[in-house]
Amino acid sequence: MSAAAVEYPCDGEPQETLLELADRLSERLPGYRVEIIGGSVTVAPPADGKHSVALTRLTLLLGAAGLVSEESEVVQAIGLWLPTGIDDFAIPDLAVVDADFVEHHIKYNCYDPAVFRLVLEVTSSNYQMDLKQKVNAYAEAGVPVYVIVDRKHQRLHVLTGPEAGDYTHHQVHAPGEHVTLPDSIGAEVKLDVEAVLKAAGRRQD
Repeated sequence: MSAAAVEYPCDGEPQETLLELADRLSERLPGYRVEIIGGSVTVAPPADGKHSVALTRLTLLLGAAGLVSEESEVVQAIGLWLPTGIDDFAIPDLAVVDADFVEHHIKYNCYDPAVFRLVLEVTSSNYQMDLKQKVNAYAEAGVPVYVIVDRKHQRLHVLTGPEAGDYTHHQVHAPGEHVTLPDSIGAEVKLDVEAVLKAAGRRQD
């Protein structure tokens, strides 16, 4: 999912913390996703239908591969605490996490990035957030595998090897290809790129 940045109050106005601002926006905009990436608050509208269909299909596929087990879970929209700023956090569309992730809560319903084996984003209106800022954020957090379903360009990105705020390996796959995700996520998972993109639909904006 992607989002637009929020402007801050003018000088002289009472300043609130980023988490307070995120709380206020969440209360005013139920159903919207509020995140803090690189010290900026971002707000994303509710996902469209095809976005949700893609996440359901991917969740079922990952579960069928054995990632819903005593060792791991497949979850949607849980908070990932980021080391990129004092209050930074992201809410990836989908993630594979260690089964005991609830024991690694940090704050604000966010969890230690060390329990995340994979994060996945399905792009929406501001796809550049998923393709740029979140690449740096997830790499800085040390998330081993980042998958992006790019609906605008009809491509599937697989990023691995987080190092110094970036990923050392970034592979881009087109319809017709089949992708095997790294074994580090805990199971053998093969993705049919065309099927994933078809489920997600094309996003023009």
